[in-house]
Amino acid sequence: MNLSNLKPAVGSTRNVKRIGRGTGSGRGGTSTRGHKGAKSRSGYSKKSGFEGGQMPLQRRVPKFGFKNINRVEYKAVNLDVLAALTEGGITTLDNAFFVNAGLASKSAKIKVLGRGEITTALEVHAHAFSKSAVEAIEKAGGKAVTL
Repeated sequence: MNLSNLKPAVGSTRNVKRIGRGTGSGRGGTSTRGHKGAKSRSGYSKKSGFEGGQMPLQRRVPKFGFKNINRVEYKAVNLDVLAALTEGGITTLDNAFFVNAGLASKSAKIKVLGRGEITTALEVHAHAFSKSAVEAIEKAGGKAVTL
C-alpha cells in the first residue's frame, strides 16, 4: 500500500448530486428547487437574520442599556477575609497570595474593600482600595500598596 492507491472506505462516499441537467436527469425541470420564490432563482443567498419579509427578531426585540467596553472588572476582597487568612502570621499579601488562597485568578485585578476589622499590621498589594480599607489598614499599622 502507498499513497497512490489509497481509497475511501466502501460506502463512505456518494456521487455528487448534479442538478440543472434537464428533465431526463431524474431531477425534473425545476432542478429540485421547487416553483418560484427567491430560493429557486440563480444568485440567491440568504441574508443573516432574514425571515422571509417578516420583521426580523433583532428589530422586533426592544433595545436598551449600555455596555461600556472599557469597564475594568475587579475581584472584591474584604478586610474580614484578609484577617481570617492572615491568622497564620503572614504579613505581606500580594497577587500570588490571593491566587494561592483561591480568591482570584492570575489575571484578575483585585480591589480591597473595607468590610470587617483588621488588627495586625499587613502590607497589602492590590490594584485598588476603597478609602475605608486604606484607613483601616493604616490604622492597624500596615501599608496599602497600589499595583
